[in-house]
Amino acid sequence: MVFKCQEDSFLKEFSTTVITCEKTDHGFNVICEDTVLFPEGGGQPSDHGWLNDYEVKSVTRKGPDAIHFVEGEQAPFLAGDRVHQRINWERRFDHMQQHSGQHLITAIYDKELGYSTRSWWLGAEDSYVDLDAKDVTREQLEEVEKICNQLIVACTPVTVDVYQPNDPELKSGNTRTRGLPDDISGPLRVVAIDGIEKNMCCGTHVKNLAQLQAIKFLNVEKSKNKCLVHFLVGNRIVRKLTECYDREIQFNNLLNGGPSSHIDLIKKLQVTVKSMQKSSKKLSTELAVHEAEKINSLDPKPKFYAIHRTDGADSDFINVFLRNIKLTDCFFFLTNGDESGKGQLLLYGKPEEIALLGEDICNILDGKGTGKGSRFNAKVNKLKPSNLDQCQKLVEQYFNLSTVEK
Repeated sequence: MVFKCQEDSFLKEFSTTVITCEKTDHGFNVICEDTVLFPEGGGQPSDHGWLNDYEVKSVTRKGPDAIHFVEGEQAPFLAGDRVHQRINWERRFDHMQQHSGQHLITAIYDKELGYSTRSWWLGAEDSYVDLDAKDVTREQLEEVEKICNQLIVACTPVTVDVYQPNDPELKSGNTRTRGLPDDISGPLRVVAIDGIEKNMCCGTHVKNLAQLQAIKFLNVEKSKNKCLVHFLVGNRIVRKLTECYDREIQFNNLLNGGPSSHIDLIKKLQVTVKSMQKSSKKLSTELAVHEAEKINSLDPKPKFYAIHRTDGADSDFINVFLRNIKLTDCFFFLTNGDESGKGQLLLYGKPEEIALLGEDICNILDGKGTGKGSRFNAKVNKLKPSNLDQCQKLVEQYFNLSTVEK
């Protein structure tokens, strides 16, 4: 069956009759005599829209039927009801631009470079074609992009013809196809870009390449047995340009320089950051050594010692501190976090002390970690003063009780 949305991709509203309305786990599946809402297929996501005032969340095809899913507890329609269908036109036109753009891109890569398209993906942000190629160079990207945009400027017509399955034209070799679903029956649609290609397709398309506005390739993503060429078509290019320009203005203010100097300014900033990180690490190491030496010199020797830092997670400080500690009978309660209260916890002491105190302290600080032998490590979420005080009292109570028992 050829749906109304496939007869006229620019039709935005349509009235028809409900055939069935069946309950599902989360709503109702509604089948109508015909539909202006495109059911997912051919790599194109389904339309969104409305049946009267009921929002259609998705449309799928099952054999000759389009199934419209609407949420709700009570049946919105009865068989025989008349409904007015409306589509989310912004979403539909975006999908039309990307889908027709994909047909054009696929045809030009095949015609100019001999690279066939194995599959394609229409994403929410960008789309890609999976080419049967090991790589696509920057020069090839630019050449194919140039040819595509020339055909757009030339207002190349796009037409849709409908054929019966046994029509000789479908077997002439002039029509491209990657195969049809097993449950397809009845008339078949062929989308033609004038003078470029013919492609069997169920999707919705523009009437003229000028309606694509432009095509822009983004990048080539290579992985095992894949070569994905990412692209934008039409309004998505305008949105991307707006995002990039807004970001450029923010960079101007943050870097105190214009776009032409952004790269140099960021490189200088990276050098400065690396230098500061190096200095910070050196100071942290010196501080850890100093802190360890101070504790080593205490007399009498403490049974436990706590250090709570708030300068962000710094495992280097803790590791250097423990390497320089010479007290074998001291229990250490170390934390390091930031203003949000998130950070790290390390307990260091005798295995029996770790076993008795580790989990309790970790729970108070809303953490997740493990203890093994003389160490307990955890990531924690609530390094608040009140929680730290509670942990401190827990440790003090343990050692006071231990002292009494001894």
